[in-house]
Amino acid sequence: MTNDIVALIDYYEKEKGIDRDKVLEALQYAFLSAYRKMVTGSDEIEDMRAAVDTRKGDITIYATVKAVEDEDYADKWNEVPLSLARKSKSECEVGDPIEFNVTPKNFGRIAVQTAKQTMMQRLRQAEKEMIYDEFKDRAGDIVSGTVRRFEKSDVWLDLGKFEGKMSSRERVSTEEYNVGDRVRAYVVAVENESRGPEIILSRSHPNFVRRLFEAEVSEIADRTVDIKGVAREAGYRTKVAVWSADDNVDPVGACVGLRGARVKNIVRELNNEKVDIIRWNDDPIEFLHEALKPAILASIKLDEVKKVAHVTVAEGELSKAIGRRGQNARLTSRLMGWDVQVSKDDTQHEQFEARVSDASSSLAEQTGLDDGTSDKLFRAGGINAEMILQMDAEYISQALEISEEEAAVILQTVKENQARVSE
Repeated sequence: MTNDIVALIDYYEKEKGIDRDKVLEALQYAFLSAYRKMVTGSDEIEDMRAAVDTRKGDITIYATVKAVEDEDYADKWNEVPLSLARKSKSECEVGDPIEFNVTPKNFGRIAVQTAKQTMMQRLRQAEKEMIYDEFKDRAGDIVSGTVRRFEKSDVWLDLGKFEGKMSSRERVSTEEYNVGDRVRAYVVAVENESRGPEIILSRSHPNFVRRLFEAEVSEIADRTVDIKGVAREAGYRTKVAVWSADDNVDPVGACVGLRGARVKNIVRELNNEKVDIIRWNDDPIEFLHEALKPAILASIKLDEVKKVAHVTVAEGELSKAIGRRGQNARLTSRLMGWDVQVSKDDTQHEQFEARVSDASSSLAEQTGLDDGTSDKLFRAGGINAEMILQMDAEYISQALEISEEEAAVILQTVKENQARVSE
């Protein structure tokens, strides 16, 4: 066995972590394949094995054949005449298996090059099987690796003995990666494809945030605090709903940590992605009040059949409730599993308009003007007849968008009506 084969065995055993017995098994298979290619007709042999002496470097090929009566001898590849078999094994009987050394001269030197490619294929397959066996139960874990290369928009991470792929959809759009960067990622799945196992990694998956909290917050790790849900728009904002069965434990405070230390570590790992930690509540109304903070909600109507929540807020609170690019409402919908619809509360406006209408009607009675003109004058500051008479024609003309002559007529009408009332 030449030095390059020895080096290959050492490399796969030490660097790739493949068991030495598997490496030798691959080598034996490769030498058998080489033998079959070298010896014409050897494909007919049904039972063969290769033995490799790793100390001496000897390679031996053995074929096992069956002893038959001399007159029945017909298959030279799998049978041996009894008379010949007894020269090798005196107590041999018909039907007994006998193993013969069928190694050609100079086989080791010639076979090495022939066997090398086959051995490499078998070792690569063994490596793939080892990757799958080691990682198949690690789906859902966080691993750390180094950016090795890019293929189109996919990022390949060096995980030590193995590689993992982070596809474009599993990347965070706001993050940039460079070769050599140290990156932590979530193992989404280990897929055993026909071309070999593939480790699928992600930094955009909501469970990446979940695992970060489990690692950072001891109360989550020991189940004192439960994460009820995670909704995420990777790179921008994440909402995490937490709950504790222990009344003495504040789940939000536990996740935030002293002076925000715990959540800051997570935010740092997420490259300053905004993280909202919300107290979970089984009551949808109470939960909505928590989830849509800092907005103050005016009213909530639930359609429990269709799972729709109609939320109204004052005009000044609308942008807070909806959030930037609609993220606040959208993430709340995902967290609840409801369709959360946020709209402006028109109730206060309607009440104001009703009061204005009543006041302008009262003003019409005082001034003798029609309702439309009275309404316009009221909105312009003429809350009673005395206030209107203090206005000049030019101001009324501009406020009501009429001519000064028409404004003068209005003033005269109000003045005459006031005189009649006084009489």
